[in-house]
Amino acid sequence: MATSNKNHSEKLVDSFNRHINYVRISVTDRCDFRCIYCMSEEMEFVPRAQLLTLEEISTIAHVFTLLGINKIRITGGEPLIRKNVITLFNKLGSLDGLEELTTTTNGSQLMKLAIPLKEAGVNRINISLDSLKPDRFKRITRTGNLDKVLNGIDKALSVGFDKIKINTVILKNRNHDEIIDLVSFAVMKNIDISFIEEMPLGLIDDHDRAEMYYSSDEIKEDIQKKFELISSTESTGGPSKYFQIHGSKTKVGFISPHSHNFCDQCNRIRLTAEGRLLLCLGQENSVDLKKIIRAHPGNNEKLKESIRNSMHIKPKGHDFNTQDKPIIFRHMNVTGG
Repeated sequence: MATSNKNHSEKLVDSFNRHINYVRISVTDRCDFRCIYCMSEEMEFVPRAQLLTLEEISTIAHVFTLLGINKIRITGGEPLIRKNVITLFNKLGSLDGLEELTTTTNGSQLMKLAIPLKEAGVNRINISLDSLKPDRFKRITRTGNLDKVLNGIDKALSVGFDKIKINTVILKNRNHDEIIDLVSFAVMKNIDISFIEEMPLGLIDDHDRAEMYYSSDEIKEDIQKKFELISSTESTGGPSKYFQIHGSKTKVGFISPHSHNFCDQCNRIRLTAEGRLLLCLGQENSVDLKKIIRAHPGNNEKLKESIRNSMHIKPKGHDFNTQDKPIIFRHMNVTGG
């Protein structure tokens, strides 16, 4: 990856004096899985013609770095199923001022794409894994193949990324009995694992979020029945609170939008696959960057101005509530988490 010691004079600061240096870019809302907490089984995806082109994403990413963004995460949907996505990673990996290029994937494409991702300059990879039991994995993902994901994890390990982390959503009476097994798997592989409280995005008919909610405190309590957790000061620039597992290289992270709100430390914004600059995962405050880039092709100053001005509408925080129906009707796959 091309990095630079040059200090960009511009920084993004919102109305609450939070410095924004991290953008998550969704390149597609499509996915080869249909995870029960993420989307409905019969999803209607955005027509491909309405998505940003890879060239437009690259241009917007370049402008982000001019405004002090030094970390970019590529998400989906499943980002690695977008056609020619490696060309985008190659362009992002050469951006001046970018310190971290990362991605979140379900792991299904890593056998063939782990090496190209590493060569493009991807530093770290997060891989979603919610069960180690093939039948249960299939029920949670509806379409996924566990062996394919596990082979993808091994492939990523062999390539030598700076860091590989497992992301796990724990659902009561679905997979909460596998917490110890999943942590043991991470310890065996010498990788980290983060447990994420489910976020109430989008209506999913056959899934009761309140009934399946399992808090980070409950997960931590379960882990401590077998492992000693030592508080860690490590941060990856995201909302995870990390603990080191005594006697191992593995860290356990907890992302707790419900039980331990982290909005006061928010340092990120999101670009949807349709080109909306989303200022908060749990609110609809946004700016249509696709409209701007297409109305003013080649005019990076217009993009910079729009992104700067968006800081004034970044809200203080979300209003997630496990008991109520979601007030945000877009599904997780639209914004990539």
